[in-house]
Amino acid sequence: MGENHRLTQVPAMYMPKKIQARKSSIHGNGVFAVADIKKGERVIEYKGKRRTHAEVDADDAGDVETGHTFLFTLNDDYVIDANYKGNDARWINHSCDPNCEAMIEEAEGDDRTADKVFIEAIRDIKAGEELTYNYGITLAERHTPRLKKIWECRCGSPKCTGTMLQPKR
Repeated sequence: MGENHRLTQVPAMYMPKKIQARKSSIHGNGVFAVADIKKGERVIEYKGKRRTHAEVDADDAGDVETGHTFLFTLNDDYVIDANYKGNDARWINHSCDPNCEAMIEEAEGDDRTADKVFIEAIRDIKAGEELTYNYGITLAERHTPRLKKIWECRCGSPKCTGTMLQPKR
């Protein structure tokens, strides 16, 4: 009785990738627009392994002496560690005059590991431009001239403060 109808899902329309990671004049690798990106557009999710602050502090992934990090503070409990399962978002460089910002999206419910970080354009970005955001780094220890030098900013902006470290409030 009756026919069996099999429902098939049509894949979502393919959206061309608008960004590409490659060598940067700011520092190491960077992420560049390969197509125009509109202000307010969500560019990429910052992906990586969810780790507690204590887990990160117990290893050298967040060593303040290196001036280099793939760690992103997600919330009071967790950090996204892009050293593990990271994507191209980890290559977006810091700038004192950025064209993007990081937005934290809290998940429904109590599972804070489900929170996400997205990089969004804060102005129109032309194809060929490097994507940047302000890392907002504030270290627990005093921001000495030596640490400011370790965390030197090379963004080249007229607004450059010379360091990726932000003033403590």
